[in-house]
Amino acid sequence: MSDNEDEGQTKQSTEPVDNAWALKIPTFKEADNPHGLVEESSFATLFPKYREKYLKEVWPLVEQCVAEHHLRAELDLMEGSMVVKTTRKTWDPYIIIKSRDMIKLMARSVPFEQAKRVLQDDVGCDIIKIGNLVHKKEKFVKRRQRLIGPNGATLKSIELLTDCYVLVQGNTVSALGPYKGLQQVRDIVLETMNNVHPIYNIKALMIKRELMKDPKLANEDWSRFLPKFKNKNISKRKQPKVKKSKKEYTPFPPAQPESKIDKQLASGEYFLNQEQKQAKRQQERSAKQAEAAKKQDERRNKDFVPPTEDAPSSSSRKRQSEDSKVDVNALKAKLLKANKKNKS
Repeated sequence: MSDNEDEGQTKQSTEPVDNAWALKIPTFKEADNPHGLVEESSFATLFPKYREKYLKEVWPLVEQCVAEHHLRAELDLMEGSMVVKTTRKTWDPYIIIKSRDMIKLMARSVPFEQAKRVLQDDVGCDIIKIGNLVHKKEKFVKRRQRLIGPNGATLKSIELLTDCYVLVQGNTVSALGPYKGLQQVRDIVLETMNNVHPIYNIKALMIKRELMKDPKLANEDWSRFLPKFKNKNISKRKQPKVKKSKKEYTPFPPAQPESKIDKQLASGEYFLNQEQKQAKRQQERSAKQAEAAKKQDERRNKDFVPPTEDAPSSSSRKRQSEDSKVDVNALKAKLLKANKKNKS
């Protein structure tokens, strides 16, 4: 094989890619950077007090792990910090970023056995901050517990579907795994904190996993297979008992209210002199007093007015006339029968 053919195989194509997740990233080897790094890089992170005992126990393993990549790790128990630094032998420029992520995960209560996986090329990490997504503490605790599920069942199903290690701790969610799975974990966590139950996203991931197995549906749209859930939350705002009906819209502004002078001009009072105005006011005042006195008399005499009786109806009159009639024949027969008894 000639040299030209070797260069043609190693040359990367710049054409559009249909599925970027299927691409294989070539491994970065020591021969790619034989001169190493010029400057020293270092990253430090703080850890809480309750992690001090665990980190002190596993720190020899951490130093041994980073030494394989020609890095140096330091644990400062006085300041409560972890530091990773590059050395003169370090040849991978991105390994310091990976080691920074590792100590961040260990500070967020991720065990060392899981955190050291982030040093691999095909494994990444994501620390999702959820503390400021919900304002009320009660709602935040409920939604965070909803993400974990009963006995951790929901969290375990998320881990199985995304191939990621997920840990919910305090105000953050730490995820560790392949980059595609990290994207799915972030979507599930953010939607859960926005009041969307994680079971909906879990069902969608399960359906997608089954559809991936069918080669006939590889180039089709999967939206018709995915479940569509509608939000049924009804607004709990109290509705007013009496709702005011809106008036019909008119493009013209309302008429300007009449001033005091306009009312006097309309009634003719404006053209009267002072004596006539005073006489008119006195007349109106006396009329009001007379009307008020009349109402007062009616209110006082109300108790002495006899109630009106209803006239008897025709049916009641007939009933009274029938009661007033006496059967004479029956009365004679009764008297004769009484006389016979007395004679006998």
